[in-house]
Formats: sequence, structure tokens, C-alpha cells
Amino acid sequence: MNFCNDTAASDQPKICHDLGTFEGFNFRTQSPIQKNLTADELVNWDHDRQGEAEFWPAGDNAGVSLLFSKKSAVTGGELLALDSLLADLGDDSTANFLRIYYAVSSLGEELSRLTASKVEDCSLQIFEGTSFLDLRKEAAFELFELYYPEEYRVWEKSLCDGLIFDHDRFLDSPCWSVDEVTLNGAKALIVAAQ
Repeated sequence: MNFCNDTAASDQPKICHDLGTFEGFNFRTQSPIQKNLTADELVNWDHDRQGEAEFWPAGDNAGVSLLFSKKSAVTGGELLALDSLLADLGDDSTANFLRIYYAVSSLGEELSRLTASKVEDCSLQIFEGTSFLDLRKEAAFELFELYYPEEYRVWEKSLCDGLIFDHDRFLDSPCWSVDEVTLNGAKALIVAAQ
């Protein structure tokens, strides 16, 4: 358990990580909220006093935008859960955002119930680079060597010109779950054994 969101010092929760800013719409005034809110401001928004509102990432934190890309709105509770989970995982690195994204989008975990141990138990490999084609090739060879070491050695030592390793067929087989993600302009390939 982390104490990142500890409210003992004040009566309002505090976000410890930089989760970017958020745009919003106030239903009481039937208008957009004029300024982008920080995660702290969103978490502490008083819907009774300030008006019922909904919020979404402004796009300045790619990890947060990725996590909530399939949702129409973000709640303060979700941001507190994310902040706490990042603290439990040790940091707000790109790898942690990708691991959380996989758990939520591919495994169907709810962010509010997701724990660091569930994220860490996910058997997945993350490959980062600038081209999905290169990443798929790199991932296929690394996973071939990791999961099938004897076959890999035979293939590597073979003098037969016709013995070809088709990396796309390997990754597209039912034994892998492959997700291609663009984050901060970089490409990431998330591969998990099924």
C-alpha cells in the first residue's frame, strides 16, 4: 500500500504523479470549462458546488491519453486509482503505462480494482522502437529464441537456404496476443503468451 494519495495532511486527495491536464464540460453552465484542469483539480472538483461535469485527457500525457482512449470521460476516482497503482509499481514510466494498458484493454481489468501484483503477473514482453515492421521482426526472433531454444539453435545453425523463419506467421499464431501502440510518437509492440 502506498501513501501517495494520503489525505491526512489535508481534507483533499493529492495526485503524486504528473498525469497531465484535462479538458472538461460543465453541464450546469452548458459550456466547456475554460481552462484545462490539472489532475488534482479534477479529483477535487465539487460537482454539487461547481456543477456536474465530465472530463477527458487534454493529450499532454501520452500514457494517460492511451489508457482512457476508449472511454468518453475520466473520473477523479479513476485518476486516484491510476496514481496509486503507478506508485505501487514504482514509477510512471512508459513501460508501466503500457503494462496497465494491456491489463485494462486486453484482459478486461477495471482500473479501480487493478493491483500492482496483477500488472506484474501479466506475462508480456514490450518492444519499443520507431517502426512496427522492425519491432515485429525483433519480437519474433527474441520470442522464438526464448520460448523455443532448441528449435532456434537448429534454425540458427542450419546451412539450408530454404529454411526461412516467417516472423509474421510466428506472431500471428493463436499462441500470441499482439498489440501495436503508438505512444509519444514512438511505437510499442506488446506481446503476451496466450
